[in-house]
Amino acid sequence: MAILRCIAIDLGAASCRVSLGEWDGTAARIHFLHRYPNGPDERDGHLHWRLDELCQGAEAGLRKAADSLPGRDATIHSVGVDGWAVDYVRLDKSGKPLGDPFCYRDARTESAVPEVWARLGRERIYELTGIQFLRFNTLYQLYADQRDGVKPGTQWLNIPEYLMHWLCGQEAATAVAEYTNSTHTQLVNARTRNWCDEIFEKVGLDRAAAARIVPAGARLGPLRGDAASLPAYRGTMVTAPACHDTGSAVAGIAATGKDWAFISSGTWSLVGAVLDEPCTAAAALRENFTNEGGVGGTYRFLKNVNGMWLLEECLREWQASGHAWRLPELVAECGRRSVPETAFNVDAPELILPGDMPAKINRELEKAGHPPIPTEAEHAPEMANAIFASLATRYAEVLRALQEVTGRQFRRLYIVGGGSQNQYLNRLIAQRTALEVVRGPVESSTVGNLAVQFASLESGGSAPGPADVARWAARLNAS
Repeated sequence: MAILRCIAIDLGAASCRVSLGEWDGTAARIHFLHRYPNGPDERDGHLHWRLDELCQGAEAGLRKAADSLPGRDATIHSVGVDGWAVDYVRLDKSGKPLGDPFCYRDARTESAVPEVWARLGRERIYELTGIQFLRFNTLYQLYADQRDGVKPGTQWLNIPEYLMHWLCGQEAATAVAEYTNSTHTQLVNARTRNWCDEIFEKVGLDRAAAARIVPAGARLGPLRGDAASLPAYRGTMVTAPACHDTGSAVAGIAATGKDWAFISSGTWSLVGAVLDEPCTAAAALRENFTNEGGVGGTYRFLKNVNGMWLLEECLREWQASGHAWRLPELVAECGRRSVPETAFNVDAPELILPGDMPAKINRELEKAGHPPIPTEAEHAPEMANAIFASLATRYAEVLRALQEVTGRQFRRLYIVGGGSQNQYLNRLIAQRTALEVVRGPVESSTVGNLAVQFASLESGGSAPGPADVARWAARLNAS
């Protein structure tokens, strides 16, 4: 048979990857071809993403993929993009961006949340959407836009969908909202799986500015632009994977049954399980769990927990002081020390914002009744150890609440993403949860992105089911 090839573009808040997946009918292979940096810029007191650089990096990755193929007859069949949720690009009437998008860590939404709740109560929003309350959800960002003078009818696309729209030559029909990503906006009705008119109306947002929702696996259109002129891209389609990177990360777990939970561990930690129906019970609201869309109409019932962002910010501070700690070196040093008894609230609102992280952590330690840790770089192992112990403690709390709310009993815990490489943290998690910890793929978002694309190719372009995606994930995980 002809070799099937798909490209996964995985947008990350710190770095982005372009990967080529191949299936020859017997074995799958994944080639990581291109990585490029990402990060927000501060301009005029606000944080923005550099949209042109995101697009240029993706274009460079597409060219590297074409260059890697053995001959002129080799074909790449599909391209898909996943990335972080909630942030979006505003478009003009021709489908082109009006400017660089805001970063979700920008402080402009801090006052938007209570203003939105005053228009439509917190309980009603959760009853409708089942989505956890995070101040940077798209709902509050769009409200802040309107409050700050942006015309409500200005079209917007979440960033992964915008990049696919750009890859399709910005054709109007390719401006879509992929289901798994759209749910995180807190604007989708959890049961109808479509935009919630009641929220748009009560909050004063324009429903016409939101794109039509499509399922993971939907074909958007042919690849266009400069890369499309290369022989490898004859007939290449742009296919929507699970555009939310956590949706792709969970799709990359080749697990079946109902006795497993997951942690997608990276800058953020997403702790949850896969359900067949949304859970919007009072207990779920009390614990602030979220019902994000999954592949094949499932639901990722999870909770956002702060993650390696805490250590990443500390490392930046220490590097600025002249001591460039390497993460593996720091983790190894933590492993040689006793596990601290201290724990702080890793989800404190102040810890979401960038800057001066060691001092912020010390304030949380003091609130919890623990002595502060010296902030100098030579004390980095102590600070890192406190971060790891506090994360593991928080994961255990969330998993206990997850079992209580869902009525499930978990035996296995899959840890995927970059944080899965931290064997020391994995050991702490196993100790605190008493679950069998299974280390999944580091690049699980890439695996899940590719699994959806291959399953879509196999089905002729229709949206694949969870079992089909899991089968492809197993093949790719074996590569």
